[in-house]
Amino acid sequence: MAKPRSTALIRLYRAGTWLVTPFVRLLLAKRLKRGKEDPVRLRERYGYASAPRPRGPLVWLHGASVGEMLAVLPLMDRLRARGFKVLLTSGTLTSAKLAASRLPPDIVHQFVPLDSPLFVRRFLKHWRPDLVLLVESELWPNLLIEVNARRTPLVLVNARMSPKSFGNWSRLSGSVAALLARVDLSLAQAPDDGERLGKLGAPRVVVTGNLKFDAPPPPVDIVAFDALRHASANRVVMVAASTHPGEEEIIIEAHKRLAKELPTLLTIIAPRHPERGLDVVRLATDAGCPAVLRSDGYLPDRGTQIYVADTIGELGIFYRLATVALLGGSLVRHGGQNPIEPIKLDTAILHGPHITNFSDIYTKLDANNGAAPVTDARSLAASAFMLLADGASRQRMIEAGQQTIGTFGGALDRTLAAIDPYLVQIRLERH
Repeated sequence: MAKPRSTALIRLYRAGTWLVTPFVRLLLAKRLKRGKEDPVRLRERYGYASAPRPRGPLVWLHGASVGEMLAVLPLMDRLRARGFKVLLTSGTLTSAKLAASRLPPDIVHQFVPLDSPLFVRRFLKHWRPDLVLLVESELWPNLLIEVNARRTPLVLVNARMSPKSFGNWSRLSGSVAALLARVDLSLAQAPDDGERLGKLGAPRVVVTGNLKFDAPPPPVDIVAFDALRHASANRVVMVAASTHPGEEEIIIEAHKRLAKELPTLLTIIAPRHPERGLDVVRLATDAGCPAVLRSDGYLPDRGTQIYVADTIGELGIFYRLATVALLGGSLVRHGGQNPIEPIKLDTAILHGPHITNFSDIYTKLDANNGAAPVTDARSLAASAFMLLADGASRQRMIEAGQQTIGTFGGALDRTLAAIDPYLVQIRLERH
């Protein structure tokens, strides 16, 4: 096979990352101060392993954060069932904490090394993966080049390419095509994603669907769930999940409007970044809505109007408790959050207008009345009131949502079928 070509821009990037490598400690020190790195595991960001390599064939999966990790949990289970060891990497503290609580003990989690040739080589020398699966859109140049240099098969799974990313990458079309030439296979979430990847130069693209539709609902700590359910007994509960700055003010205003009609209303706000919890409490308090912080150990009492859930891995509890959920990242220009989990947990879905990250799903949900769009505090309050006050309407939306997402399933089997030749080849080479 011909060696993938390079470009002046790629060579400049490579040289630049070599040059800044000695100064990376300054970047990581800054991130440490901001609470974005784990001081105990900081060496992993330099490519140093904090665990031994498991014996036998090893598949390395990398996903940037929580969403990507959750999407590939069933895939990891299938790989383990076939006798493959699994190394999972991610880049955020939130995902690392979730890994600690959700992964079985035989799956190794590491922080992905920063994209320096030195760090990536060090990482690969220790782990020696037999197959690399990059989740969604994790296309780091040095990582791709160094994996390719070792002749290790590399596959994009659950790959997506948003219109915005496509526009940005198209401006660097030659270099992007040279990088994508190093990807053996791209398994796209949707036809539009596959078409954009193909236009950018990905040599082999197959549409396999979105793995998130095949992921199970998040587990629940029964003790924690029962405690919160008891504390909120006889109350109407709404959750605003994975919210971003600029959304909480809208949600709090909607809560105030709703509370005039539903005085027992409890609104749970779960910020996408838990470290923002105290800021949300201040916003609620300043608006005249008594609020408490879950991370402080509080449960809502009769006087609590806003319950700020600044914890990790507990959305399953809040979705099971609430009957209506607003999916965050959609009232501001973030692109929306995944609606699959709450729908699977019998929650009616509302969302804002900014849903480009999941446009295909939301378009079908809205068309089938399995979700409803809102734009501001007034429309959020009106739509939430209809669902909270009318159990029949709420149930129709839940059932329509579940029927809609059921039509998207099957991505896990298609993904496994697509990577099976690589798994077979690994087995043959090891015997």
